Amino acid sequence: AYRRDETRERKRQRRISRCNCKAKIVVVKTNGSKKYTISLFAEGHNHKMTPSKRMHLLRSHRHISDSTKVLTKQLGSVNIPIHQKVSIFEVQSGGMDKIGFIKKDIYNLECSVNGKLRNHDVELVTEYFMAEQKKNEAFYFKIEGDGHGRFSRCFWADATSRRAYGFYGDVVVFDTTFNTNRCDLTFAPMLGVNNHGQTIVLACAFLSKETTETFVWMFEEFKKAMPGGEPKAIITDQDAAMAIAISIAFPTTFHRLCIWHITSKFSVKLPRDAYNEYWREFQKAIWDTDNKDEFDAKWNIVVTKAGLTDHPWLSSMFDLRESWVPAYARQFFADGMSSSQRAEGSHGFFKQYISRRNSLMDFIIRFERALSHQRQKEVVADHVDAFEVAQCILPMPMNKQMATLYTRTMFQKFEQELIQSTTCFLELKTEDASKVVFNVSERKNWETRVAEVVYFKNSDHASCSCKRFEFVGIICKHILALFRRDQIEYMPNKYILKRWKKTAKSGLVSDANGNEIKDCADPGLLIKQSTMSQLASDVVEDALMSEEGCELLSETLKSLQVKLKLLKDGPSNNEVGGPSSQTQYMKDPKRVRCKGRSKGVMGAKEKAMKRGIRHCRECGHIGHDRRQCPRNLNTP
Repeated sequence: AYRRDETRERKRQRRISRCNCKAKIVVVKTNGSKKYTISLFAEGHNHKMTPSKRMHLLRSHRHISDSTKVLTKQLGSVNIPIHQKVSIFEVQSGGMDKIGFIKKDIYNLECSVNGKLRNHDVELVTEYFMAEQKKNEAFYFKIEGDGHGRFSRCFWADATSRRAYGFYGDVVVFDTTFNTNRCDLTFAPMLGVNNHGQTIVLACAFLSKETTETFVWMFEEFKKAMPGGEPKAIITDQDAAMAIAISIAFPTTFHRLCIWHITSKFSVKLPRDAYNEYWREFQKAIWDTDNKDEFDAKWNIVVTKAGLTDHPWLSSMFDLRESWVPAYARQFFADGMSSSQRAEGSHGFFKQYISRRNSLMDFIIRFERALSHQRQKEVVADHVDAFEVAQCILPMPMNKQMATLYTRTMFQKFEQELIQSTTCFLELKTEDASKVVFNVSERKNWETRVAEVVYFKNSDHASCSCKRFEFVGIICKHILALFRRDQIEYMPNKYILKRWKKTAKSGLVSDANGNEIKDCADPGLLIKQSTMSQLASDVVEDALMSEEGCELLSETLKSLQVKLKLLKDGPSNNEVGGPSSQTQYMKDPKRVRCKGRSKGVMGAKEKAMKRGIRHCRECGHIGHDRRQCPRNLNTP
C-alpha cells in the first residue's frame, strides 16, 4: 500500500518506501493435518529486487538476539557508546553484513528499554536500597517525597563508608555537582581522607533543592548514619545556604571555607591595575604568615597601598578571615587541606562513569562500580604497606621507626620534614620555670624564615608557630630540629596519630545503638559465592570446547533455573499481602533546575561577563567605560 498523504509539517522528512507492490504468498494450514498448503502466489513485483549483499539491511532480515541485548546492556554499564558497541559486534561476527542488525536498531532498543522503565525509576532505586539493606543491616538509606507523593530527596551510606567514618571522620569535604542524571537532581557526596591520603566517599545524597532546609535534612541524616558524632571540621565553598545549615546541624564543627574559591575571585573583584600591581603582595600576606597579628599587619599594609580600604568585597573577606586564612585556620586539624579541591577531583573521577542521560537507577549502578574502583586503590595500598617497608634515606632510628608505623604516603611526608630539619638552626630566645622558647631559622628561596618553638616543661610537650602538627597531623621540621638537639632518637607516641598509621582501621565500629558495623554481614556468603563462581567458570570453559557440551550445559542450566525458582517461591514466600505487595512507591521526580547550572536567557550584563569583565581604560575600574569615566567628567 501507499503511505497516506499528510499536510502537516514534519520535523523529520522520511523517504517513501511503500510502492503498493502486489507480490505475495498465502499459506494455509490443512484441516486435521500438520501440513501447510500454498493457496496463492503472486510473483510480479513493481520494484527492483534487493541484491544479496544488501539483504541484511531489510527490516525483515534484522533481529537482535537475547544474548546480544544482554551484552549491549553490559557494555552500556561501562559507558561504551553505541558506535563502539557496533564495532565490537562487527569483530565478533566477522563483518557488518553478518551482525544481523544495524546501528539504528541498537538506538531503538535503548529507547524501548528506557521507555519501559520510565516512571518506575524511584521504584527501582527503592527496591535496590531495600535489597542492599537486606544483605547487610548496616546499609543506611532514607527517601523522602515532596508532600504530593513525588520523589524529592534521598540519602544513603553503605557499611564500608560508615566504618570509614569511624576511622577517618575527623574532617569532611562537602560540595555539590550537577549533570549526573536526566532529572537534573543535585548529587551531593560527603568525602573524607583515609590513612593513605586518598579521597574516600562517606555518604551520598540526591537533592531537588539547594536550600538551608534541604542541607539541614541531609546533615541530620548524616549524623544518624555515622558513628562518633559530628566531624571536627568541614570544608565547603561560600554557599550561604550551606553555611547556615552547618551552623544548625554541626554547631561544634569548625567550618572552613575553600581558599581556592576565594583567591580566584581577586582578579574579578579588584580593579585591574590594583590586581596586577598588588596581587603578589596579597599572596604573601595570605600564605607566608604564621600568626594572626602578622597577617593582619601585612593585609592592612597592602590594602592601604592599593587604596582599597573601603573596598566592600575585601572588607567582607577580611571579616571572614578566621574561616579561610591559613594563619587563623591552621590551629584546626584538616588533614592538610585548605580547599575543596578533593571534591572537584572526585566529581571529575565519577563523571568518567556517569552522564546526564542516566536515570537514577543507572546512576547508582555506575556510581557503585566507580566506587568499587576507588576502593580497590585503597586495597592495593593496604597490601603494599602490609608486605613492604619503605626505604629510609636517612639512617636514623626515628626514621626507621616511622617507616614501620606510617603508611607509605605519610612516611614520605614525614621523611621530607626530617630531611629539612637538618638545615634548621635553633637559637634560645627565653626560658623560665614553665617553658623554653626557641627561634628556629631556615634559609629558603634566598629568604630566612623564622618559626617559634615552645617547649612546655610540665607537660613535656613542644608546639610550633607553623601549626603543621595541629593542621596536618605530622610533626614539623622545627620540632624535629629540637628533638635532634636534645638527642631524642625515637618519636614520642603523643606525636603519632593513629589515623596515619598502617593499623588505622583496626578496632570495632559501632552505631548509636551499640551494634557493630561490618563490611559484610555474612562472611560465609562471600566464600560460597566465590566457590560457586569459580566452579561455574570452570564448567563453562569445559562446555565451550564442543557444540554438544554447550547444548548439554544450556539444558542443564535451564532445568536448574526452574528448580531454583520453585525453591525460591516456596509456600512461605507466596503469602498474599506481604511487605512487598504493600510497599507504596513514590512517583519519579520532575526535572528540576538547580541554582548551580542555570542556562536561561542572558541579559546584557551576563553576556558581557561571559565575554570577560570590561574595565575602564582611563582608571581601570569596572562599571563604566572611558566615555563615562569620572576622571574625564571632572576634567575642564
